[in-house]
Amino acid sequence: MAIAGTEDIPQLEALINSAYRGDASKKGWTTEADILEGEIRTDSNFLEKQMGKKEACFIKCSNDEGAIVGTVYLEKINNQLYLGMLSVSPNQQGIGIGKHLLHAAEDRARKLGCASIYMTVISIRAELIAWYIRHGYLDSGKKVPFNGEDKYGKPKIPLEFMVLEKKIES
Repeated sequence: MAIAGTEDIPQLEALINSAYRGDASKKGWTTEADILEGEIRTDSNFLEKQMGKKEACFIKCSNDEGAIVGTVYLEKINNQLYLGMLSVSPNQQGIGIGKHLLHAAEDRARKLGCASIYMTVISIRAELIAWYIRHGYLDSGKKVPFNGEDKYGKPKIPLEFMVLEKKIES
C-alpha cells in the first residue's frame, strides 16, 4: 500500500471505472452498471482535483508487476475521515484487497487523529453494505439525496445514499 501520485491517475481512472461501470464491472460484485447510466464513474480531471486537496489522498494497492489493482480515496473533514471510491479490479475481487484498503484507511485515520471514518453508499446496494458492516461499519441512520448525475451518472431508478460510519480506536 502506498499513496498514489498524479502519475498514477491514468491507472486509477481505468481501475475505478472498471470496478463500477460497463461490462468489465459486471465481472465483479461492486458494479453500479445496472442502476446508473454511462460507462464513466470518474475522469482524470476529477481525480487530479481530489488529489490536490490538502488533507486528501488515494491509497493504492499494486500487484507484483506494478499495476494498480485497488484504490480508495480518503479525505480528512473536521475530525472524521471520509472514505470514497473504494475500488478493486473486478478480476481481483474476493481475495482480500478491499479488506487491506480498509485497514490502510483505519491506519490513516489514526495517524490523522480522526474519531471515525464515514462513507456514503447507495442504499439499495445490500451486498456492499453487508460487506462494510462485516468490517465494523454501522448504519448512522443518516440518508443523503442522490444529487450527483453530473458526478456519478444518471440513475435508472430513484436512489439515495445512506451514511455508514466506523469509530476509530486510538
